[in-house]
Formats: sequence, C-alpha cells, structure tokens
Amino acid sequence: MNLRQLEYFVQVAELGSFSKAARVLDIAQPALSRQVRSLEMELRQQLFLRNGRGVALTDAGKRLFDHSVAVLQLMAHAREDLGASRDEPVGRVTIGLPPSIGRQLTLPLIDRFKKELPAARLAIVEGLSTHIVEWVTTGRIDIGLVYNPEAQAGLEITPLLQEPLGLVSRAAKAKRKPAALPLPMKDLPRYPLIVPERVHAMRRLLETQAALAGIKLDIAWEVSSVASIIDLVCAGYGHAVLTASGVAASSRAGELVVRRLTDPAPVSVLCLAVSAHKRPTPLALRAMRLLTELVRGLPA
Repeated sequence: MNLRQLEYFVQVAELGSFSKAARVLDIAQPALSRQVRSLEMELRQQLFLRNGRGVALTDAGKRLFDHSVAVLQLMAHAREDLGASRDEPVGRVTIGLPPSIGRQLTLPLIDRFKKELPAARLAIVEGLSTHIVEWVTTGRIDIGLVYNPEAQAGLEITPLLQEPLGLVSRAAKAKRKPAALPLPMKDLPRYPLIVPERVHAMRRLLETQAALAGIKLDIAWEVSSVASIIDLVCAGYGHAVLTASGVAASSRAGELVVRRLTDPAPVSVLCLAVSAHKRPTPLALRAMRLLTELVRGLPA
C-alpha cells in the first residue's frame, strides 16, 4: 500500500466513477483500475461495487476511505508546515460550500486563489450545511461555509453575513413589478409552501421561527433542491421562503417577487466553520481570509 494508491482510491470513491477519476488524475483508466485492483488484492477485500451508473464503496471500502482521507490530510499538513517555514502557503485546502452560495463564490474564489496562491491547490465540494459541518468535524474538509450552524464543541464558528428571509412568489405578468410589501409572520400560514427537507438549515430556521411566533405552516411540498423549489414556484405550485441572495443566484429571478418577513423578522446567518481541534495551516488561514473578503463583498 502506498500514498499514490490511496490518492487514486479516494478520487474514485469521491467521484463514483473510474472514468471521471482518470480524467481528473490525468492517467489512463486501465492504469487506474490496476492500481485499485492491486490495493484490493493486498488487503484481500473488495473495495467497490460496480453498477450501471459507476461504482459505490463496499463496507470495507468505506472503512478504508476514512483512513485514507486522514492519512492524505496528514501528509498534506506536513508539506504545508514545511512550506510555512519558507513563508510560502503551499499544499492543498478543501472548502465546502452550500449550493446557493457556491454558484456565486466558486468562480471568484478560484480566480483569487490562482492569482494569490499559485503554489497551492484548491478543492471545492458542495453540500447541505448539515453535511458540511460533519465534513469539517471529521476532517474531510478544512473550511466550510454553513448556514445557521448549531454550537458544537468541535467546531469554531465565525458569522460572516446576515440575510433576512422572505416569501418568494411567482411575479404577476405585468410590464412593471409592483413594490413588494413586507409580510408579517402571522400571515405566512395563508400561503402553501414548498420547502426543503428537515435536514436543511433553512427549513429548521423557518420552523423554529414559526414555532416561536405561534403559527402552523402550510407545507404543500418537500423538495431538497433550491433550484427545483424555484422552478415549482414559477410553475404556480406554491411559495417558498428563501434569502434574497438565494433567489438572485437563480436564472429565473426575474420571474419572482420576494416579500421580506417581519414581526418577527427571521434572519439566516452564513458562517465560516473550521475544526476547533486542528491548528489551521498558513494556507488555510489565507483561504479563510479570501472567503471572508468574498462573502462580505457580495451585493446586498
């Protein structure tokens, strides 16, 4: 077993495909398959199940994946510490972004990273805030942007941006949109809502605020994807509760109207999250500063 085999194995596991991993690693697929097969023979364990859509980890593969990620991260941190002795941020940093903010930040983040940190490597993964918190605490990623995280002993949280929530509705077909008047929370039950599942940070925030206001929401549909929720709102299936930036990130923002919720006014907080048990490397510190600048520079 060697580090290259572990890196190949992790890449296949994360992408769920030998062909995709071969393209990312810039090696021939047969060579990649031989390396993984050699690993399976040495461990005398099947690591992947092949299916029509690609590959999935076996139970043994899942256990090896956790070990492999930890080993590769330790090696990366060793390189970064040695690079820091030359005052040069080097190595690899992995950042987790929620899909809505990822569409706004990925391109400018990569642009800045390429200009300011040419000797380092950046990986960006997308996921729900709940998953990103788990990835930070388990060490799978170095930095995460998360919405409304709950306080945890293993998590260090820095609030970056506060955004009010609003009722999102299909705009009337008129040459000019009327002014979107605020909506008191007590009136929210009159609107059938399309909301994410309960694991979604926005859903938890909305239900907490509704409970505090003493109201019962009319949940018409549960849909995980914010993009799909917006499509359903545009099609007239109901309304949504989102931030203005979440709507602005959609290509269909022009078809929607957002009414800010008031009395009380629920606020979604975007936070920077890192492990409280791991000293950040010079590269991670630079990446955190970059993220903070980009988030705070987002249009209101």
